[in-house]
Amino acid sequence: MLIGQFPTAQFQKIETPFYYYDMDILRNTLEEIKRRAADAYMQVHYAVKACATPEIMREIAAYGFGADCVNGEEIKAALAAGFPAHKIVFAGVGKTDREIRLALEHNIFSFNVESLPELEVINELAGEMGQTAPVCLRINPNVNAHTHQYITTGLNENKFGINMEEAVAVANRCLQLPNIHLIGLHFHIGSQITDMEPFQTLCVRVNQIMEEMEQAGLSLSHINVGGGLGVNYEHPNHLSIPDFENYFNVFRHGLNLREGQTLHFELGRSMVAQCGNLITRVLYVKQGAHKKFIIVDAGMSDLIRPALYQAFHRIENLTSDREEEIYDVVGPICESSDVFVKDFAVSGAQRGDLLALRSAGAYGEIMASGYNLRRLPGHITSDDIKKND
Repeated sequence: MLIGQFPTAQFQKIETPFYYYDMDILRNTLEEIKRRAADAYMQVHYAVKACATPEIMREIAAYGFGADCVNGEEIKAALAAGFPAHKIVFAGVGKTDREIRLALEHNIFSFNVESLPELEVINELAGEMGQTAPVCLRINPNVNAHTHQYITTGLNENKFGINMEEAVAVANRCLQLPNIHLIGLHFHIGSQITDMEPFQTLCVRVNQIMEEMEQAGLSLSHINVGGGLGVNYEHPNHLSIPDFENYFNVFRHGLNLREGQTLHFELGRSMVAQCGNLITRVLYVKQGAHKKFIIVDAGMSDLIRPALYQAFHRIENLTSDREEEIYDVVGPICESSDVFVKDFAVSGAQRGDLLALRSAGAYGEIMASGYNLRRLPGHITSDDIKKND
């Protein structure tokens, strides 16, 4: 089976909708990341929130990457998948006491702390357990990522992080807390960023904050610049691997790292989006008053991104070589927002055809819900298909 090809005959035997992961695309992507971030001072973590499918996580862990987790269940999943605790970072604005204790029990690499109250709680809980918690302060650099408002995280108006103006004061507070060990700074400005300019601006902010920390006598071993690199949703066949070369080069050349500092990245979407596809079956083709509809058995409960973010996913008819027609592709859920794409050219469809919603590996299966009491979609990988051939 060639990379990017679909085993359509095998798909016919599987109940739809389901997610299909091309493990060859995933491995090619991971190899490219390792090649482009090969510097000894660079450490890449996988943002588990993008996709927690066990087969995907185990593959990423096997390549030696770390994990970026935003709650206790993700920490458990990362450990079960083979990510070592010393490569796990714990982010998130609302860490619970139970989750903090879990992370402390497993001696994770770092807590990415987002507020002074959180810092105080971690200190208290670590003290109760007789431990010292390693901490990176998440600083809000007030950088506009020029992406969708729901996935922009680095502006002053967002809920994430500590304001730049308070960074030194909070860092000094770390030194006063007996069960806190300040090891670095953490940043994250947003997601699905394809223009390198916001990352360049982030470098300027990071350099500025590091200067201020040094002037205050504070030494930092780790700088974490988050993730955010986007993928090409329009052309997944031709651009299946994101622009990792330019992405890593921005930080390689733009940051004034000090001797001995480690640079951390938290990639999610760019690792897994292109390897995943939502496979759905055509239920009906309906002629409306002004347009034609393809009604499929997948809905917004299976892939919510188009409804939530107005996101685009390329749709391909896997079982038709008929001339293209213009359709709205919609799901069965009783919501007008249950639309995958409007006015899109798809090979002429009929009942029973299989459609692939491409680039769905990130924030696809992981965000599925049981709305309308629908069953969660299953998944299968290309490795599974090969085993059964």
